[in-house]
Amino acid sequence: MDPDFLNVFTQPAALNQVLAETVIAQGEKKKLIKPTSSNNPKLEELKLLLIDWINTTLKEEHIVVKSLEEDLHDGLVLHHLLENLGSLKLDVDKIALTEKKQRQKLSVILEAVAKCLQLEESQLKWTVESILAKDLLSTLHLLVAIAKHFQPNLAMPPNVQVETITIENTSRGLKTASAVEYITENKENLEAQSKDDAFDELFSRAPDKLDAVKKVFLQFVNQHVGKLGLNVKDIESQFADGVILLLLIGQLEGYFLNLKDFFLTPASTTEMLHNVNLALDLLTDGGLLNFSVNPE
Repeated sequence: MDPDFLNVFTQPAALNQVLAETVIAQGEKKKLIKPTSSNNPKLEELKLLLIDWINTTLKEEHIVVKSLEEDLHDGLVLHHLLENLGSLKLDVDKIALTEKKQRQKLSVILEAVAKCLQLEESQLKWTVESILAKDLLSTLHLLVAIAKHFQPNLAMPPNVQVETITIENTSRGLKTASAVEYITENKENLEAQSKDDAFDELFSRAPDKLDAVKKVFLQFVNQHVGKLGLNVKDIESQFADGVILLLLIGQLEGYFLNLKDFFLTPASTTEMLHNVNLALDLLTDGGLLNFSVNPE
C-alpha cells in the first residue's frame, strides 16, 4: 500500500472528511488544499487582496465579488475582468445559465488567457473543469497569473504557500501524495536563482575552480546518500540515470520512495529518462524548481 495513503489515518479529522467527500473517477487525479492550510494568514491576505483588486477594477460595472470560489466559477467575473484589463473582446455570452454554457464560456476565456500570457498547456495550473468545480487552488493560480500580467505593480504578498494533497483513484484504491505549493513568487527561490547565475559565471570565467566546486558537491551528496551505503565519485556519470538524484531527494525531504515508482537499475535510456522526469516532478511539486529543465 502507498505509504502516503497510510499517513492519511494519522491526519486530523478534517482531512479524512475531505477525502470522504471528494468524488474522483477511476484513473483520475485531483489536487486539493489541505484543511490545515485553509486558515493560513498569508493565504487569507492574498484572497482579500485579490477580491479587493477585482472589485476595484469592476467597480463601474457594479460587480461585487465576495468569495473567490463561489463567484468566479461561471466565467462572468473573469469575462468582465479580462475585457476591462486587457481590452479583450471575447466571443461569448455575458451570462451563461447552464453548466454546459458555463463550460463553453470558460473554455474560450481560459484559451484567451493562455494565449495572452503566452503559456503552454504544460505551464497551466488550472483547467476548465477545476475552475468550474470551484477549486480554490486553481482559481488562485489563475488570478495571480492574470494580475502579474496585466497589473504587475499589484503588491501581492510573496511566498504564499499551501500544503496540498493529491488524490488519485487507481485500480488498487486511493493513492495520496502531500506537497507544499507556492501560489505567489517564492523570493527564496529567486535568491537561489541569482546564486545559480553566479555558478554560470564560475563555469564561464573560472573553469580552474570547478574541481573545488565539484568536491564540495560530492561531499554534500555523500553525506546524505552515504546513509544508504552509497558512494558517489563522479557527478556527471553517476547522476545520469536519475537513481542517485531520486535517492538524494528522498533523503533530503525525509520520505520513502516506492521502488515500484522508479527503476533502481535502469537498463535503457527510456528507464533513465523516467527516473529523471520523476525527480524533476518531485522537485517541482515541492516548490524547489521553478524553471524548466530538459530531462535529457
